[in-house]
Amino acid sequence: MKTSISFRHINKLAVPAIVAGIAEPILSATDTAVVGNIPINGTESLAAVGIVGTFLSMLIWILAQTRSAISAIISQHLGAGRIAEVKTLPAQAIAFNIGLSLLVLVSTIPFIPQIFMLLKAEGIVLDYCISYYSIRVWGFPLTLFTFAIFGIFRGLQNTFWPMVISLVGVVVNIILDFALVYGIEGLFAGMNLEGAAWASLIAQAVMAVMSFILLLKKTEVSLKIHTTWHPEMNRLIIMTLNLFVRSVALNFALILAVREATALGTDVIAAHTIGIQIWLFTAFFIDGYGAAGNILGGKLLGARDFIALNRLTKRITIYGLVVSLFLGILGLLGYNFLGTIFSSDEKVLTIFASFFYIVLFTLPFSAIAFVLDGLFKGLGEMGYLRNVLLASTFLGFLPVLLMGKYLNWGIQGVWTALVVWIAFRGAALVVKFKKKYAAAY
Repeated sequence: MKTSISFRHINKLAVPAIVAGIAEPILSATDTAVVGNIPINGTESLAAVGIVGTFLSMLIWILAQTRSAISAIISQHLGAGRIAEVKTLPAQAIAFNIGLSLLVLVSTIPFIPQIFMLLKAEGIVLDYCISYYSIRVWGFPLTLFTFAIFGIFRGLQNTFWPMVISLVGVVVNIILDFALVYGIEGLFAGMNLEGAAWASLIAQAVMAVMSFILLLKKTEVSLKIHTTWHPEMNRLIIMTLNLFVRSVALNFALILAVREATALGTDVIAAHTIGIQIWLFTAFFIDGYGAAGNILGGKLLGARDFIALNRLTKRITIYGLVVSLFLGILGLLGYNFLGTIFSSDEKVLTIFASFFYIVLFTLPFSAIAFVLDGLFKGLGEMGYLRNVLLASTFLGFLPVLLMGKYLNWGIQGVWTALVVWIAFRGAALVVKFKKKYAAAY
């Protein structure tokens, strides 16, 4: 059966993926907004959420790469008409992922203070980082389990159920955030920062349980682990390792940005946290078309339909750019308002306004980079994605960051380095696609 790449079919996959994708930054942004408005030490709490959130995101995105590998392998087999050959693969992949997550969890717990001291946290901010992380970290295996199941659904060309699961998680998190952080009069007192951590953990548990139930009820995938090593596990592990290295480079840049912002002061890291939350929201919004490219690109490659693959690439890139333009206009209209959602501290808001224009400037570059990144994952180009992130981080981001530090550009220097980093990624993917895939028909 010929794969449709019509506007309607692309958006049938992209829109649920967008909703599911922005659920994670909305969940993080809820923590940020609620915590930033805590009456006592709100700015310090906001700084702690930003530091811990960046570190946890690093752990999750480094080890959640099995999702993309599963999706690519399943979609390619689906396009080639050989889906029955990979029915036993997901269970082994999920077990592999959870095993890695437990290993990382156990190995980081003894070094929690040292980790956040390395990120320049000190005093009350360090204390808050330790208490917040000590609760949030237990949701780490739950999130990786959920993401692996999302990869299975994507490989099967289904983004609807991941959307439903993500929405339920967001609603649960928002309700519990307000209840546990501020308390409910007559029932219990607010738990402040620790309440936000418990809200996130419970929401992650709900999403994991829903993922498990829906996978069993809505697919023919078995989670029974076969003792015979699946032949595609070797390819999956190689893909995962390439994406693992890629994610290390990616998160090295993000964590270094947080470290430099933290060194500039508590108010600066609080403002940077707001900027990162808004950027992540826009990034995941744009990434919905990357998800559609991931899903359809893998299937078209499996079917060896390069004409349709090129049409798909042009369309999803245009759609991503249109969305980025729309988000940029909204950002300009709400320039003096968006920051107040996260903090009422005038100094923090002034710092945020001084660099928010750079956040908006990243959007078209993000559109190209994220859309093609998703497509390349579906095509199985994990080795090239690894090389692109290494090059953009160490040849683009790092030199500009160091130059900005030397020239005392402050937080503007941090965000200028991030713009260069994202633009480098997008340009490298455009060149590769034109050379390898556009020339294939």
